[in-house]
Amino acid sequence: MSDKPLRILLTGFGPFPGAPFNPTMPLVARLTKLRRPALDDVAITSHIFDVTYATVDRELPQLLATHRPHALLMFGLAARTPYLRIETRARNAITTIWPDADGTRIRKGSIAGTADALTFGPHTLKLLRAAQATGIDARASRDAGSYLCNYLCWRAIEATRARHDPEKRGPVFGQDHAETEHAPALAAFVHVPPLARDGGAIRRNSGRITLDHLVDAGEAMLLEIAKTARQVVRA
Repeated sequence: MSDKPLRILLTGFGPFPGAPFNPTMPLVARLTKLRRPALDDVAITSHIFDVTYATVDRELPQLLATHRPHALLMFGLAARTPYLRIETRARNAITTIWPDADGTRIRKGSIAGTADALTFGPHTLKLLRAAQATGIDARASRDAGSYLCNYLCWRAIEATRARHDPEKRGPVFGQDHAETEHAPALAAFVHVPPLARDGGAIRRNSGRITLDHLVDAGEAMLLEIAKTARQVVRA
């Protein structure tokens, strides 16, 4: 891997019912354009998912097959949280109440017939510390909700597990054992608070977090996940 770039995929979400503006879109755009010496060996690609289950199911496997990222750094909007949340796990839960942006309502309240939760791994603590070092209010979270963010978390963790055990490849890789060798080594998901359309802070949010604050924290987490991915991939 030393003579090839480290590949990192950044993702965000578009607007959804109740959130006509999703700050993960400008955040991912800003992070994708970063140029830092510590990222000279990193090929960064990005993608914005429509907030639908069908989109995640269709596009996540395509992204992994096309870009073969060593790490995924994913962002989503937590509309009622005024601080940054680094998710530590995905719950085997899916809302049957709230439809996605296409109006699709899930009838079954679980994602898979397996564990109650899947964990991202100890690297989430490193990302948390990196974000906090920028001065932003960042906290660890054990509950990614039960909407599209949690659903993407679950599918991404399944993808990382497939790297080490093809039998755990899940639906992301289908029946293709060969593709599992290109599964990402790491994945992380970060919930961001709502922002005004101009990137300013929302008055009701006591932390007064702006887009610039999110970019600073996002940069720190990107550098940290790149550092950790290098260690894992080269091990």
